[in-house]
Parts: sequence; structure tokens; C-alpha cells
Amino acid sequence: MMVDYGQYSIVSFTFNQEQSIMKCLIPNIGSTSFKFRVLDMPAETVLAAGRVERIGQPGGECADYPAAIAKCIAEIAGPGKALQNLSEIGAVGFKAVHAGPLNESQLIGDEFLAAMEQFSFLAPAHNPPYIAAIQAFRQQLPGVPLVAVIETAPYRFMDEAATTYAVPYEWRSEFGIRRYGFHGASHRSASERAQALLGSNPLRHISCHLGGSSSVAAFRNGIAVDVSMGASPQSGLPQNNRVGDIDVFAVLYMMKRLGLDPDQMAALLGNRSGLAGISGTSGDIRDLTQAAAAGDAHSQLAIDVFVHSIRHYVGAFMVSLGGLDAITFSGGIGENSAEIRAAILKDLSAFGIELDEEKNRKIKGEGPISTDHSPVKVLVVPANEEIIVARETAAVAGRALASSGQAR
Repeated sequence: MMVDYGQYSIVSFTFNQEQSIMKCLIPNIGSTSFKFRVLDMPAETVLAAGRVERIGQPGGECADYPAAIAKCIAEIAGPGKALQNLSEIGAVGFKAVHAGPLNESQLIGDEFLAAMEQFSFLAPAHNPPYIAAIQAFRQQLPGVPLVAVIETAPYRFMDEAATTYAVPYEWRSEFGIRRYGFHGASHRSASERAQALLGSNPLRHISCHLGGSSSVAAFRNGIAVDVSMGASPQSGLPQNNRVGDIDVFAVLYMMKRLGLDPDQMAALLGNRSGLAGISGTSGDIRDLTQAAAAGDAHSQLAIDVFVHSIRHYVGAFMVSLGGLDAITFSGGIGENSAEIRAAILKDLSAFGIELDEEKNRKIKGEGPISTDHSPVKVLVVPANEEIIVARETAAVAGRALASSGQAR
């Protein structure tokens, strides 16, 4: 049976109104990679998982996203596989990055895709591959509800003073230029886990998502009050190869000096800056750490700039929160680099942050790295973005079917 939702139709699937039972496919789309999980909700059991790397790159096995998605779907359903057939997929959930003012989890229709297109200049490494993947899933799974779980969502409750730039207000009201924040699924996952582990109410928490792309967010009892990223994922902390915070007049000055147009400067700031720009080689912390140990001064400077920027935001957010109860570290760097964690937390005992060096050095997976008597608890919390996306996807698709009268 088909249910009409205007822009496309949705096939009915097994749905229990009280438990929202369904199988959700959760793609995680990178600029040249595609990962996926199939989860049975609400049990949150992982039924299948896989990944395709180097999409469209030399040596890659898939020329484009439609080919990668077709490969993924072929691995999911069929004899001896996780699903008997594709009709078992109840919904597909996307960790959509930037759709401007559309910042609540929702069914994906043409209006949402148009918003993603409109804001692609601000998220050039994220929006185009997601748009391509969404279009491909529309073709591969016609009728299955596609849900956007938007990375800016947790920050929609922030005070207007925290999200407004000091530019003509019409830029915000007419063009959507404001601070949005990103990495919402990771920060929300860390926030929920910190509350579960510590149980403080209210809990003043700073979440550090550190990886190839990094950000810091502040939460009070699970509600975001501030975040390091602004209108685009190129802002805030220095990223692997993206700029982070910079004086806008320095950019305008260099555009004049180098004779660059806006698109050329955007490519430079988005692809040849960040930690890689400082080092002149790699933006990967592992490479930088190795090079710095061998005496490369620019690699050491890149690490120092990264740590300095994180400490800057941690300090600012402690003031915004009026104190601090917990800090969490997630992401590839946050979960695996004891050296970076130690550098960020160095000499902060006056603020109640006491790092246990042995715990920090030995930690594998989730756990505390602060001393037993530290007033501020410091935790490593592996990112679990897919669970956040799956929960939202099941809820949005379930509500849509329930309201249509097709729940059963």
C-alpha cells in the first residue's frame, strides 16, 4: 500500500505505534566514502554494517555514489543476508549537515533538498555528496521514507545573542547568516551518555568532538548553550584541511593580494588550510605528531594551534555555563590521542579539572580519565552518531505513518 506525502510516496511497513518497531538503514556519507548500518529499532540491534572507500578515486571500487549505494543495498538483502528483501527497510536516515533554517528532523522532500542546495556553498565538502546520495536512494528504494536528522538541530534552542553575528540584521532575517553549529549527532550522543553516567541535574558539560573535523559544544542539562562552529563547518577550531576561525578582513586582504575570486578563496580555505595549511604537509594529527617528534617545527606549531583553540573554547564555555561538572572527548582524536587530551587539560586544576595521567594513557573505549577526587569529571565517550540518527529516523517515520492512519 502507498501513502502519499506530496513530494513522493511511502510504502507502508510493519509499525507498532507504541514501540516504533522498524528496520532503519543509516548511511554515513563522506566526501569520498560511504558507511552504513542497518539497525532494528527500538532494540538498537545492528543487523548489518559495511563501508565503501575512495569513491570516484583512483583505485576505488565504485565510480560514484549511486554505484556505492547499489553495492551497499546488494550486501544487505538476499539469501543468507541480514534482510530477506528490501521491503523490510522501514526508513533511511541521513545525518544531513546544512539546510539553513530547516533544523528539525523531518521527512526529506523537494523543499529540504532545495535548502541543502541553497546552503551548499557553506558546506561544500558535505552537502553535495549527501544530496547525491539522497537522490540515489530515492531511485534505489522508491517509496521508502527518507529522513533528515540535521547536524544543526541541537543548537536551535541557543539564545539569539549566541547565534547572531554583528552584521546588518537583514543578513540573518533574509539570508540565514547566523551561527548554526554542527556535529550535532556526536555532541548529542556525548551529552546523553554523560547524563546517563553521571546523573547530575543540572549537568554542566563541555563536549569535545575531535577528529578530522572538530568542534566543542557546551550543554546545560542536555540543552546546548554554545558551540564553536558558526555559519559553516569551516569555522571554529582549525580542521584537518579547513581554516577554522579567522579575521574576515585578513581573508579580504589576501583576496586582493592574490587576485582570488570568492570561489577560489573558498577552495583555499576549505581544502588547503587548517592544520595541513600550517604544517605544509598533512593535517592528520598522527602524521603531525610523528613529524613533530622528528623535529618538524611547523608540524609542532599546527598541534599547538589546535590545542590552543580548543582550550580557548573550553575556557569560554566554562564562563557561559557558570562552572563545569564534566568534559567528554569523542571522535578519532578525542578517543585515541592521550597526548592531545593531556595538552588540552594541562594545568587546569584551579578550575577543578584534575587529569589522571595513568588512566589517560591506558584508556581504551569508554571510561573516566580524571582523578577519583576531581571535582570535574573527565570522560572518554566514543561517538555513537548512528544511534542518534536511527532513533530520530524511527520516530519521524513512525509519526508520519501513524498520522496517515497506516500504523498497524
